[in-house]
Amino acid sequence: MLHSMTGFGSGSASAGSESLTVELRSVNHKFCEVKVRLPRELSALEATLQKVVKDKVARGAIDVSVRRAARTSMGVVPQVDIALAKEYRRAWSELAKELELPNTVTLRDIAQQMNVIRLEEPQISLDDANKAVEQALLQALEALGKMREKEGLALHADLTARLALVAQWVAEVKELAPKAIDAYRARLSERIAELSKGLAVDPQRLAQEVAFFAERTDVAEEMTRLDSHLVQFHELLKSKEPSGRKMDFLVQEMHREVNTTGSKSQHAEISSRVMQLKAELERIREQVQNVE
Repeated sequence: MLHSMTGFGSGSASAGSESLTVELRSVNHKFCEVKVRLPRELSALEATLQKVVKDKVARGAIDVSVRRAARTSMGVVPQVDIALAKEYRRAWSELAKELELPNTVTLRDIAQQMNVIRLEEPQISLDDANKAVEQALLQALEALGKMREKEGLALHADLTARLALVAQWVAEVKELAPKAIDAYRARLSERIAELSKGLAVDPQRLAQEVAFFAERTDVAEEMTRLDSHLVQFHELLKSKEPSGRKMDFLVQEMHREVNTTGSKSQHAEISSRVMQLKAELERIREQVQNVE
């Protein structure tokens, strides 16, 4: 079954104190290229994410975006410096003792001192983050795979229809090839008769010229190769393995055979079919660029 290289998927998961969302965006690429965007505190997870994605995806440029859910609207939480608070408490106790004053310090007094309570980004739990991102990534990969599969069904239908047109025109070229030789024989006979002014035409010489023309314009080999490439292409359409690169190679080879056919042919109708084949193969090539 074909899979497109274009798709989107997302997933969210929580573990312990960490909640993460993973989004995947995939577009065409000759190979598998994975780019990961992470909050700096999660940068240690980059290599793991790349490996998981590459194990699941054969081709495409995949952009992985990971967002960490904020615990507050401002993204920061209050942090208490217990050691500093104890030092304030000790200093005030000493001061009260030295001055022979009552030690009436309160919690509010200590909490209001500079840096005892400050706003900071919450501490990351890498273990919890790793569990959450793994679950979210698997969800995102599943959603991405479904979208790529759906796109692949459309590609399969389109490629099948276009291959049918190619097969039709190849069959027409094979049918027209012998007629081209007969037409050449007739034209040559008329031309010789015209130039010889009624003199008898040497049948053997005429046969030699026609045979030379037939050999020079013979496209049977090219048509046989095109038939073989079409069979292989249909087999790739049924394959469960990623086949985009193989399809791309086959289209190049089909282009080569069609170009050779065009350079050999001197028949107007065959040349017309060659132009149609080139145009359709180019459309197939463009579609194959989307196949995983």
